[in-house]
Amino acid sequence: MSTPKQVIDSAKKNGAKMVDAKFVDTFGTWQHFTVPISELSIDVFEEGFGFDGSSIRGWKSIEASDMLAMPDPSTAFIDPFCGVPTLSLTCTIAETGTKEAYTRDPRGIAQRGEKYLLSTGLADTAVFGPEAEFFIFDDVQFDAKANGAFYSVDSGEGIWNSGRDEMPNLGNKIRHKEGYFPVGPTDTQQDIRTEMCLMMEQLGIRIERHHHEVATAGQAEIDFRFDTLVKTADTMMLYKYIVKNVAQRHGKTATFMPKPLFGDNGSGMHTHQSLWKKGKPLFAGAEYAGLSQMALHYIGGILKHAKALCALCSPTTNSYKRLVPGYEAPVNLAYSARNRSAAIRIPTFSDNPKAKRIEYRPPDPSANPYLCYTALLMAGLDGVLNKIEPGEPMDKNMYELPPEELVKVPQVPASLGEALVHLERDHEFLLKGDVFTRDFIEMWIHHKTKEQDAIRLRPHPYEFHLYYDV
Repeated sequence: MSTPKQVIDSAKKNGAKMVDAKFVDTFGTWQHFTVPISELSIDVFEEGFGFDGSSIRGWKSIEASDMLAMPDPSTAFIDPFCGVPTLSLTCTIAETGTKEAYTRDPRGIAQRGEKYLLSTGLADTAVFGPEAEFFIFDDVQFDAKANGAFYSVDSGEGIWNSGRDEMPNLGNKIRHKEGYFPVGPTDTQQDIRTEMCLMMEQLGIRIERHHHEVATAGQAEIDFRFDTLVKTADTMMLYKYIVKNVAQRHGKTATFMPKPLFGDNGSGMHTHQSLWKKGKPLFAGAEYAGLSQMALHYIGGILKHAKALCALCSPTTNSYKRLVPGYEAPVNLAYSARNRSAAIRIPTFSDNPKAKRIEYRPPDPSANPYLCYTALLMAGLDGVLNKIEPGEPMDKNMYELPPEELVKVPQVPASLGEALVHLERDHEFLLKGDVFTRDFIEMWIHHKTKEQDAIRLRPHPYEFHLYYDV
């Protein structure tokens, strides 16, 4: 881990003239402010950068808005997207005076989650590995007014452009659900994904693979190596930053919105997770699919709290355009080896105990990674501590179950509003160890209910198609 002195020495060696302090807001957007390099001293790592938190969504009111951004030296890098050499530091947010971690700071919540894990004695490390999908579009337009609303996205790969006069149109458009994964010239985004990967590797992210995803029109996935909870969430924020800015360099736009296209696959964030202690994996054993009893109880905890978890792991109204029964979406709250129709899959690519893990499939990349991964850990730990049995595994293809069998399988909520109702009823497991607070949960439900209402109260363009002539 870098020390403050090593960070300062490295910044000088690289000719850094500015320091960019980055932090994540409540809902998962990276925010930043920038100071001259002359303002960076070893004391800053202890004292923090002062700033006004009153304009950050879900944070302080204006009469108590002074906050501290505490830089983490282990997160330092020279930002490749700044024209002037700039040192980037990810910060945790603290209160002025006491320097206590701010209870609504997502990174602080994740840090408390790791401390709570240690306090249980069950394990010392929670490992997470997300698979985030996204779209790269050539153009996006949208508007919403009192008297009208529309959106339009476009991509040269889109099947809807097969008849467009491109002078010449060379074909090779990707049919719906056939983007996984033909070579070029059908896949036009090999090089831009590779550039994203190389940039990630330059900044210390270990890449495993990249490829086109299932949907037409530029759906992509880049997978990076698993790590501990906070480090993985830090990496996910940097990952999004790189994807969006490399796309921008190429005159394109990238989005992690889960369902930007009708009639094709949405973008998920399947999240692999396991517990370790003293360097040994704890999820390998002699039970179902080579799992340990601890892993089964961890699954039991996630399944018990899955509907409440959706409010944090699938946290937008758009998330529930992806989580729709009857399509290839992970809506069935069951577990199974290899079976991608279950919400929890146990990968079986390797017999190595170190590779034994579970994969939770409902989350999507609109989630704040710090909150998502911490909530999953808290649910899993609740299962382990209370020995919650997960029930029998479901090894059938649940997309093809007859209705009389499918009705017995619980499913994720049908809307953000429904997920918030479940979170309101079921959040005690999140409060253990003061990881989340009641204040945070109440704030989250309040703000997300306003989002749900914003959609509920507006006429939808397709309603004019259905009802204008009534």
